[in-house]
Amino acid sequence: QVQLVESGGGLVQPGGSLTLSCVASGSILGINVMAWYRQVPGKQREMVARHFKDGIYNYPDSVKGRFTISRDNAKNTVYLQMNNLKPEDTGVYYCATNWLGINYWGQGTQVTVSS
Repeated sequence: QVQLVESGGGLVQPGGSLTLSCVASGSILGINVMAWYRQVPGKQREMVARHFKDGIYNYPDSVKGRFTISRDNAKNTVYLQMNNLKPEDTGVYYCATNWLGINYWGQGTQVTVSS
């Protein structure tokens, strides 16, 4: 079983930056994929960043060039660096992974982009 705990959300002005962290309960060294998703009320949860351990990264066009996912295997932590934030980036951000065929999610952290 994998437990994921996110932190780092908050209120930021448009154009600002935030870094989210996701700490896993165990080693992520052997986990193939780690990802960040965003949920906005009334909309489907969408993937905003995904990293495969072989070095492949996926980003949707809406965040490409502004968001960066990275992982620190020694700290069992995955990060999401978000720059040039826009009001439409507002939402609850979830860390996620798949381990042995089971999807795991964190509890989410709120990001609000507003002046």
